[in-house]
Amino acid sequence: MSDDEDIQVEGPSIPDDDPMRAFLPTSFGKKHREADIAAQIDRSKRTVDESTAPKPKSQESDSKNKSDNDSDSDSDSSSDDSDDEDEYPTSHEMVIKTHDRAVTTLSLDPAGGRLISGSIDCTVKLHDLSSLTPTTIRAFRSVDPYETKPSSATHPQAKILSRDGDVVTEFVKGDMYLRDMNNTKGHVSEVTTGTWHPTDRNLCVTAGTDSTLRIWDINNKRSQKEVIVFKSKAAGAAGRTRMTAVAWGSPAQGGNNVLISAALDGTLVMWSGNGPFTRPAAEIREAHKPNTWTGGIDISSDGRMVVTRGGDNLIKLWDTRKFKEPLVTVEHPSTSDHYPTSNIKYAPNSTSIITGSATGHLHILNPGNLRPEYTTPVTPGSPVITVDWHPKINQIVTGSANAETHILYNPTMSTRGAVDVMSRAPKRRHIDDNPEFTTDQSLGLSGDAIVTPGALPGTRKTGITASGKSKDPRRPHVPQQTPFMRSQPDEKHISENIPLSRMLHEDPREALLKYADLAKKDPVFTKAWKSTQPVTQYADVSDDEEEEGPEKKKAKR
Repeated sequence: MSDDEDIQVEGPSIPDDDPMRAFLPTSFGKKHREADIAAQIDRSKRTVDESTAPKPKSQESDSKNKSDNDSDSDSDSSSDDSDDEDEYPTSHEMVIKTHDRAVTTLSLDPAGGRLISGSIDCTVKLHDLSSLTPTTIRAFRSVDPYETKPSSATHPQAKILSRDGDVVTEFVKGDMYLRDMNNTKGHVSEVTTGTWHPTDRNLCVTAGTDSTLRIWDINNKRSQKEVIVFKSKAAGAAGRTRMTAVAWGSPAQGGNNVLISAALDGTLVMWSGNGPFTRPAAEIREAHKPNTWTGGIDISSDGRMVVTRGGDNLIKLWDTRKFKEPLVTVEHPSTSDHYPTSNIKYAPNSTSIITGSATGHLHILNPGNLRPEYTTPVTPGSPVITVDWHPKINQIVTGSANAETHILYNPTMSTRGAVDVMSRAPKRRHIDDNPEFTTDQSLGLSGDAIVTPGALPGTRKTGITASGKSKDPRRPHVPQQTPFMRSQPDEKHISENIPLSRMLHEDPREALLKYADLAKKDPVFTKAWKSTQPVTQYADVSDDEEEEGPEKKKAKR
C-alpha cells in the first residue's frame, strides 16, 4: 500500500438522529480540553435586581446634580475614563468559604495578591490569590495566634504576623497592679483593635480596654514607644473607659497625620499623629451614645474628613478642621450588638464610603451627604460585618456572619486578584485534592503542597505533653530508647524474682496497712533486734493536768 493512498475506516452504520451517537467517540488519541475563560467569568456574574444595579454617571451630570436615571445619550457623551471612575466593581463575585464562624475582619496586602481574614472561630486564614483556581479556593495557612477558644479569644498582648502566618513579634504585657497607666510597658487588659502608621511601616497603634492607646515599634517588643492615656470625664473618679476604635491617617499630598480614636463612653478624641500625645488636639463628648460600641472609624485620603459608625444606629461625618459638631448624621442599622467590629471605610480617593448592614447588603454612600448611591445584596439574611475596597486591584472584599468572604469585582475595571483566579483553567478534581485526606487540617496546608516534615518554620513542635501525647500533630510519640533503657531487665522478670517489687506501684499508705499484721508476726527488717527492742513507755498524766492542761498551769505561775 502506497503512502499516497488514503486509509478509510468504516464507521458504524447508525443514523444521525440516533441517541447512541452521543456515546461513541468522534476521534482517537489524547484529547486536549481548553477552559472556556469567558464562560467561567459569566458563571461568576452576580444576579442583581435591575432597580439596584449600578449606573454610570458622567462628570457633566455630576456637576449639574442630575438624578440617577439620566438618559443614555448623556452617559454616552461622557468620556470612557469618567465612566470607569464612576462605575462600581460589583458585577461579579468570588466566594471564599474557609472559616467555620462569622468573618469579623479582613485585609489585603498592598499588592492585592494575598488575603487575610479573621473570624470568631479564633483562626486567621491566609489566602494566596495568585495560586488559586476556580475549583481550588482555599487557604494555604490557618493560624490560631493565641490557641484559645471562641469564648476567651481576647488577649492583652498584640502579635505581629508575617505574610506566611509566622509570629514575628509579641508585645509585652503590662503590670496590672500599677494604677498609673503611664508607668506600664504594655496593655494590662484586652486589646480591642489596632492599625498601622500611614507611612512608617515599623510603627503601629493598639487600643485597649485599659483606656489607653499604645504606639509600638515592631523592632522593640519589650515596651511601647508612646502611651496615650485617655481620662474619661464621663467615667467619674476612675477616669477609665474602653477604647473601641482607632484610625491613623495622613494626607495623600503630604502633611501632618492625625490619630483619632473612639471610646465606649461616646467620646471621639483626636491627637496630632506626630505627637506630642500629652493632650488631645480636640475632644468631642457624646459624639455617639454612651455605652454603645463605636466600631467603625476611617479618615479620608486628604486627612480632612472623618466618618464614624456607632452602636447607636448612626453614621456621622466630621471635619477635622472644625472638630466640634458632625456635619451630617444619618441613620443606619447597627450590628454592634453581636459583632462590635462592624466597620466603615472610605473608597480609594475618597470618592465613596462603603459599609455593611444587618440585612446582608453592601451600602455605597455619598461622601458628602452620606446618602446611599448604590445598595446591593451580598449575603441576604446574614449581616455583612467588615468591608474593604482595595485601591490597586479595584475590588471590594466583604466578610459576613455566615462565615463567607466575598470578593466583588468587574472584569473590565478590576485587575488581578479575583479576576486572575476566575480566569485560570479549573484544576481536574482528584481524591488527593481534598486536603482532609492528604494533610493535617491543623496546619492549614493545601492538598497539592509537598512539605518536608518540620520544614515549615514555627510548625515543628518537639517533645510530649503531660499526658504523654506528642506535640507534633504529624508524628506519634515514640519512646526514646536510651542505652540505660535497653540494659534494663524485663518487668515480668523483676516482679517474679525481686521481693516486694510490686510495692513500687502501690499507694504507700495502703501498702503499709496491708502488711501491718504480717510485719508483727514475721518482721523482716527488725528481726535482728526483736529481743532487745525496748518497750515504749508513755508519761502518766495527773487528773489536774487533764482538766486544766499544761498551758493553764503555766499561766497560774
